[in-house]
Amino acid sequence: MFSNLVQRRGQSARRCGLPSWCFVVGSIVFGIHSLSAEEDDWPRFRGTNGGGASRSELPVSWTPSRNVAWRTPLPGPGVSSPIVVRDRLFVTCYSGYGMKKGELGDIELLKRHLLCLDTVTGAMIWERTVAAIQPEDSFSGIGIPAHGYASHTPTSDGKHVYAFFGKSGVVAYDLNGNPLWQTSVGTESDPWKWGSSSSPILYEDLVIVTASAESQAIIGLDKHSGKQVWRQEAVGLDGMWGTPALAKVDDQRTDLVLSVPKEIWGLDPTNGNLRWYCQATKAEQVHSSPLTGGGLVFAFTGRGGGSVAVRAGGIGDVSPSHVIWSGPDSARFGSPVGYRSNLYLVGNGILTTINGRTGKRVSQLRLTGGRASSGGSGTADFASPVIAGGKLYYTLSTGDTYVFELEGDLKQLSVNVLTMDSERFGGSPAISRNRMFVRSDKAIYCITQMESDVPSNASLALFTDTSLKPAGESVDLADNGSSPGNEASASFGAVAFDPVSIFNSRDRNQDGFLDRSELRGDLLDILTTRDKNDDQLLSLQEFRDYSRDVFAANFPESPSSSSNVNSTRTTRADQRPARPQRPMPSDDSH
Repeated sequence: MFSNLVQRRGQSARRCGLPSWCFVVGSIVFGIHSLSAEEDDWPRFRGTNGGGASRSELPVSWTPSRNVAWRTPLPGPGVSSPIVVRDRLFVTCYSGYGMKKGELGDIELLKRHLLCLDTVTGAMIWERTVAAIQPEDSFSGIGIPAHGYASHTPTSDGKHVYAFFGKSGVVAYDLNGNPLWQTSVGTESDPWKWGSSSSPILYEDLVIVTASAESQAIIGLDKHSGKQVWRQEAVGLDGMWGTPALAKVDDQRTDLVLSVPKEIWGLDPTNGNLRWYCQATKAEQVHSSPLTGGGLVFAFTGRGGGSVAVRAGGIGDVSPSHVIWSGPDSARFGSPVGYRSNLYLVGNGILTTINGRTGKRVSQLRLTGGRASSGGSGTADFASPVIAGGKLYYTLSTGDTYVFELEGDLKQLSVNVLTMDSERFGGSPAISRNRMFVRSDKAIYCITQMESDVPSNASLALFTDTSLKPAGESVDLADNGSSPGNEASASFGAVAFDPVSIFNSRDRNQDGFLDRSELRGDLLDILTTRDKNDDQLLSLQEFRDYSRDVFAANFPESPSSSSNVNSTRTTRADQRPARPQRPMPSDDSH
């Protein structure tokens, strides 16, 4: 049902109470979330409600010395994103342990930092540290080394800032750094010991925290006291690393939506009760976050799971009635962003445009230039694209940022470099008041228009490799950017291995099998050892079995080779339901 594109016309989203500043195209609404750039805060992961868009005007080109207002060193690494409240920027990092591969240090010394900076000057206003609650998951395997111990982006209501530090709990401060409260949301480990990365969000007087690794729970905390208001536990939260979003159904109802393995959930944000769910994608893990607009929920999952658009609202299993379309495109780690009626996602070095009303691909453009001339470093890139002034900005793990024009014909305008040093960039940019803030594992940068005459692609002069191309080029829609030798890549000291996406990238005719022409190269040997029925075709299951064995042999601490992956779960986990709570008939269904 969900393997092919499904369109259900006539199921347009509700348009109840939409603010005047939203763009409305057909049934899709992607709002630029502020009345003016001067009033533009960025209060949570990817801005207001995770939309990733701003009306700010940003430079198209910069270099390490031009259109970069300031650089402020950080006391440690992290892949969380900055947030902005008026003239203050907040960002997290960690120190004391796991700072340098090969010299990990003492895990007992691990601590997290919450920093407050001046957005205009970059000066440190205050810093607070939170000691780690032990035992913490060690800096080993493939998960923790990939992202570390500061992966959750803080959030703010304009008066206070709230940060989630995994097993060390949730902390709250006022904007001057005065502590308000700290509370635990669990100290378990996920089956793979990869840690968690879902960022907290706010709804009315609640801080909503997805503690998928720490307790297989999503929790509503009173933002004033930190006391638990509601809690829903579910085994289905395992394998989710994205951040929830809010979907406005009408003036009386808002759904809290989560993209979890194979499903989309819609909860009541006031009590956590499950209102609806639907079968969504084939993904067994979800790293990206859902995007909402016009009463619709868009989810792009990784690991070859595909994409889906679902109408919010309803009650119970809404799979037959509320799925607008499903498609083959996946988003890996980054989340999609919307502009006018289109959706944009970046993966494997390709920017894909998708019609938000139909799910059909509109175009694809390969990222070119910079230090990843093949178009990015694949699964090493955690950041999500953002939009400002009708242009899309996307930052690789190298810090190279690609800028695309979205008005008219899609085209790459520039590729820009922040530093030639060996810094790693894992967080998504924050945009506020005509400034863009980008963090690395060593520093945070402010990019703004200081010079109007910086040539397009001025950064390319920093490179000695003259083969790098300074412009985008169109690619075949059947080509998702994967290439032999670029299917497993190092990232922050870890390796990301995605057999389903590799299989789908090679399955050119989408028949669910790989023949000799699609395997090619070294992978042809798989037919000899893994083609169980001797039909000269490799099925997805045969390819996954092969990949599992290869991965386990090279990474013995990986989830596929672990014999006791649930050892840190409590016995209570055996009684947890698959979903938060089965929905009951209700008068508020739509």
